Amino acid sequence: MRTRRPDVQIAYTFYSPSAEQFARSLDVDFADYLPFDTADGADAIVDALRPAALVFSKLDIWPELTERAAAAGVPVGVISATLAESSGRRGVLARALLGDAYRALRRVGAIDTKDAEHFREVGVPPEKVEVTGDTRYDQVWMRAQRPPSPLVQSLRSARPTLVAGSTWPSDETHLFTAWTKLREKIPDARLVIAPHEIGSAHLASVERWAISRGLRAARIDAREATSADVVLVDRFGVLGDLYGIADVAYVGGGFHSAGLHSVLEPASFGAPVLFGPRHDKSRDAGKLIGAGGGASVKGEIDLELRLRDWLGSVLARDLAGTAAKWMVQEGVGAAERSFALVSSLLGR
Repeated sequence: MRTRRPDVQIAYTFYSPSAEQFARSLDVDFADYLPFDTADGADAIVDALRPAALVFSKLDIWPELTERAAAAGVPVGVISATLAESSGRRGVLARALLGDAYRALRRVGAIDTKDAEHFREVGVPPEKVEVTGDTRYDQVWMRAQRPPSPLVQSLRSARPTLVAGSTWPSDETHLFTAWTKLREKIPDARLVIAPHEIGSAHLASVERWAISRGLRAARIDAREATSADVVLVDRFGVLGDLYGIADVAYVGGGFHSAGLHSVLEPASFGAPVLFGPRHDKSRDAGKLIGAGGGASVKGEIDLELRLRDWLGSVLARDLAGTAAKWMVQEGVGAAERSFALVSSLLGR
């Protein structure tokens, strides 16, 4: 939008603290937290910005803001729109409370046909709904096409490499046991691990585990990292690029209730992806399994077998990695379709 429509002023709002750092990186005219969804707050936003269009992303449709904006003549749309089978917004009470907001939507670009049908069910006029896809596929695909950073380039190795990203202690319990056994079969295997929690106590516990197993451990920016058996990532913002050196990837979150982290980033680099059993809320994980580019593991035994297969066989790894990359590539194009949707809301 910034490139093709430099005349458009862009205000980016967010609600989760995790998006604050991302907001700072955007080339926008204004970025800040979205106030609580009250009538006064919504009126203040519309009066202050007087937007030509209001566009929500994913599932963050705020009913008060939607209704107040629509009443003021502002066209409201949604991109990468999703409404899961299990969503509470599809319940009878929620549909009664949110029906006016859904009916006020001018355009909805759903991720897939199921989501499109769900939006029609909750009150969006059928002719206002279309399937445009998920823009995250374009995002990760573009990132994978960029040249690697000097840091990532320095960590490339001929050794079979597993990059484990966003791991929680519940993941590491299974991963470390499986890795110890795997090293007996593939002694030159290397682990690059980026825990979700990078507090000093947790990082120290990972280092103690490595040392206790006779493995050479080093932090990512240490000189010894290039030859270490375990490379420990102690910073945020580099994991997405580090998947580019993975022969196989493990994505955390599948062994507890917080939810599985994104499997698209490693898949976009052509790395087969492993994750825990609690992935039912991840559409991408299901698609990855179906394509043959990923697998769910129930514990350390499953995990070791999969690692032995993919790290130990170039053919098996390449077949699965190609399937993973193909799955991501098939989803590319949503950004273009979403741009067209937003442009139609903006008008001339």
